Amino acid sequence: MNRHPRPPVARGLFVGLDVLMGALVVVAVVTAPAGSRAPAALAAVVLLGVYVWGRLAVRVQQRPISAPRGAWWPDTTWILALLLPWAVLLWLTPGALWIAFPLMFLQMHVLGPHRGPLMVLATAALAVAEGLLVQVSPGDSWTGFILGPLFGAAVAIGVVLGLEALVRESEARQRTVEELTAARLHLAAADRENAVAAERERVARDIHDTVAQSLTAIELLLRTAEPAIGADDARARRLVDQARTAAQDSLADARRLVEDLTPADLHRTTLVGALRRVAGRSATASSDGATPLTVDVETCGEPRALPVPVETAVLRIAQSALANVSRHADAAHARLTLTYEPEQVTLDVVDDGHGFDPAVSPTRGSGGGGFGLPAIRSRVHELAGAVVLESAPGGGTALAVALPVHEAGPPPGATVPDPEMTA
Repeated sequence: MNRHPRPPVARGLFVGLDVLMGALVVVAVVTAPAGSRAPAALAAVVLLGVYVWGRLAVRVQQRPISAPRGAWWPDTTWILALLLPWAVLLWLTPGALWIAFPLMFLQMHVLGPHRGPLMVLATAALAVAEGLLVQVSPGDSWTGFILGPLFGAAVAIGVVLGLEALVRESEARQRTVEELTAARLHLAAADRENAVAAERERVARDIHDTVAQSLTAIELLLRTAEPAIGADDARARRLVDQARTAAQDSLADARRLVEDLTPADLHRTTLVGALRRVAGRSATASSDGATPLTVDVETCGEPRALPVPVETAVLRIAQSALANVSRHADAAHARLTLTYEPEQVTLDVVDDGHGFDPAVSPTRGSGGGGFGLPAIRSRVHELAGAVVLESAPGGGTALAVALPVHEAGPPPGATVPDPEMTA
């Protein structure tokens, strides 16, 4: 059921109806014949008393437009009680005929669109009968005594039904607005949840590709420097200096991660320069502290500035891939190849390590790590790129990532087909 009360305009009509009813009752008493003025005043007082009682008891102006109307008590009882003193007043003074018009409007509002028109027609019939039996004189035209009440009845029915139709339409629109508002709030909440989840995943990837990888490099450098202390102090100092530099870079990465800026390695340099810095930090001892790792950086095509999301993704993928090489591959050599093409940029990371079987590679959260490859695939998927991974036990690993280059990347949250291809 619609719980909205009638609008202020509709409630204001009842105030106007009250004023009209009181004014017409006074006119009826004033225009009564001299010999009938006292009984007319008494009938008028009774009529106004019943009217005021009904207005206080029924309070139709506070009901919703769709609420049931026309019940025997108090709605119909009030309307019938009004007709009795009005009929007496109509018999006593011709001026009481005008009271039929506010009565008809009141009957339509109180009894509703079903019983209201029947009561209005009954009131019109009573007015016509009074005019023809009492007021019409021999030789007078009786047309006005018939058409006047009938025309008033038609106007009352049409106006009230039209007004209530407008109110219902207004309430229907209000319900639609409320439903749309609720739907918008629901969608906004869902978008916030999706944004939080996406941001959480992005931050996890960035931490893995920056702070976590820098800490890993620092740990490897210090582990390698430990046996050199006392035996080769120069080498130990060099490794400690590299660890200090890696810690400084990690701190800068952490600060920029908090500020959501571009990676520290891209600050005031090109993508190729940033890749060389990452390669230089990764050229450390392998995970067992015995096999040195060298990393070469090559470019193909004419280097050019790329959109920030693409450069950031290429750099993060290179960091993550080289971190995997350092931690798991036991490789002596790795090569980064950045290829600039008209519509895309391609990054190839190849190492000569012991390789692995992609079908049984560690999963995210397992004891062996395994966050790097899923993070790489997630980044590539967000930019509508493609990933090719080739590896075999004892055969090294080759990772190829292709990212499309446009003036404006895909819209945030856009759904694209999974471009992942695993050989």
